[in-house]
Amino acid sequence: MRIGKNDFSVLVKPALMIVSLALIFSACSNDGDEDDALGNWVERSVLDGTPRSSAAAFTIGNNGYMGTGYDGDDYLSDFWVYDMEGNFWSQVASFPGVARSSATAFDINGIGYLGLGFDGDNEIGDFYSYNPGSNTWTQIADFGGSARRGSVGFGSDTSGYIGTGFDGDNDRKDFWRYDPATDEWTELVGFGGNKRRDAAVFQIGNLAYLGTGTSNGLNQTDFWVFDMSTESWSPLLDIDDDDDYTIARSNAVGFSIGDRGYFALGDGGAGTLRNVWEYNPGTDLWEEKTNFEGVSREDAIAFYNGSRAFIALGRSGNLYLDDNREFFPFEEEDEDD
Repeated sequence: MRIGKNDFSVLVKPALMIVSLALIFSACSNDGDEDDALGNWVERSVLDGTPRSSAAAFTIGNNGYMGTGYDGDDYLSDFWVYDMEGNFWSQVASFPGVARSSATAFDINGIGYLGLGFDGDNEIGDFYSYNPGSNTWTQIADFGGSARRGSVGFGSDTSGYIGTGFDGDNDRKDFWRYDPATDEWTELVGFGGNKRRDAAVFQIGNLAYLGTGTSNGLNQTDFWVFDMSTESWSPLLDIDDDDDYTIARSNAVGFSIGDRGYFALGDGGAGTLRNVWEYNPGTDLWEEKTNFEGVSREDAIAFYNGSRAFIALGRSGNLYLDDNREFFPFEEEDEDD
């Protein structure tokens, strides 16, 4: 059969329409796959105090403790506790050291510890312990390394650990152990990672996972685990190992729920972020979760106790924040809660 010019046009136009519809359906399906990422964020009580970024936080039981930081004008020393069960904040005894931002905190067996940071002029090296039972602070031995800001901290039942950060001249990669029984700091060896400041860490049981941060103007991509029982470091797959990963960042938060760890928010190099990545220690792989429902931000804090996790505060440009949200990683997103 011969097909004339007009006949060919009649045949081609429906075919092009079918192809176009198929492409549109495919694009919508891909968007749907992204929307199907699990994770739901629920608004919780906002901080009663001053909005801020670069605060320090630790968790004891069902209470998250937060203080210090910067509000855009002043460095702060007030301190607050968030009750996860009651969903309310209460002010507690103020931090007794000089007001500061970018401090580091951890807890050891029900006692909180906070130190280091930046007071607007200098990096700081002092350290204090907080007893929630008596609502009192006690100055302890100064940090054993150089005074610094933007370091990471984590604790076990018997010891606290501090490392990385910026000391005013140099990004650091050293790590130190604090022993509350002797009030002494001891330098550890064996961390083979890169220097960095403003990294993030999360704990799962007796393991601490360290990644992100920046040095020499570049967001770092190596990822490490520290076994607190043996005090040994092991390298894991880099956080850019998969081409689809967009995990590298600085000024993020780390937290864990159950047997999964998370890095969220931060500065990706081209602006602040809202995305959330979940780490599976069993596979050494990452999965993207539902975006944080608040505005994108950096220098936020996280409270987590193994079964519940909250992200609060932070900074988005010149906007200092006081909001607070709880994350449910295996629920479907509900923007109305």
